[in-house]
Amino acid sequence: MDGIDASEVEDLPWYHPTLSRHTAESMLIQNGVDGTYLLRPSSKGSGEYALSVKCEQAVKHFNIVWAGNEIRFGQCTFNSAADFVEHFKNKPLLCGESGQVVLLKIPYPRNISEPDMYESVTLHCEFSTADDPRITDTDFSVNSKEGFLTKQGRHFKTWRTRWFVLQRNELKYFKQKFSKNPLRVLNLNDCIECCQDFSQKDKSCVIRLDMGWRKFLFYSVSEHDMEDWIKRINWRLKANLTRGSFNSNHSNNRS
Repeated sequence: MDGIDASEVEDLPWYHPTLSRHTAESMLIQNGVDGTYLLRPSSKGSGEYALSVKCEQAVKHFNIVWAGNEIRFGQCTFNSAADFVEHFKNKPLLCGESGQVVLLKIPYPRNISEPDMYESVTLHCEFSTADDPRITDTDFSVNSKEGFLTKQGRHFKTWRTRWFVLQRNELKYFKQKFSKNPLRVLNLNDCIECCQDFSQKDKSCVIRLDMGWRKFLFYSVSEHDMEDWIKRINWRLKANLTRGSFNSNHSNNRS
């Protein structure tokens, strides 16, 4: 990063030096509004940062790369940290391959004041054994994504575009983007398989979600977006399988 002083960016009040992807998603979903963003270190290592942005019911993450004397973000290249900072003051508008537009409106500050008050302990005891399986069964990962997918109907086989939201262990779809109530909520604990489908000759980028009791088909606007949906859902399926296997072994060891 010769020629660019990293402290000019890392001293920003909305840069969070110790924040992980999971914590960023949890903070923004819980406390942020649409367009709230923050900057954090990337898990890819030195020289890279991640911009996390609240988008409706999910969080998007964008890569920011330091390359020699340049900072690369999206389709823009900045020759100085000052230009990079100025860009965010002008509220950038971003759009990925999914077609969802994101306006960066509100930076999430690193230092937030809260009342310095504590609860007094009036009762203190132990409730269960230290190896309680219910503790390991708790899943804290967010793994959020949202966007439009075109879904095939069950009976008439017509295709309709719906707004999909993936969050934690649920995949929901809504009639429209701003609909309050989902048309259906799919519990990914019941999902057997998620993969690309090649059965539709006139459609590309089709996703097949096998729930056991029904196979859902929906297609995306691009191959990249399709692969991202499949990757995220399969990540969740693998996490569910790993957690279930751990709890099964734990139960067998106790019996």
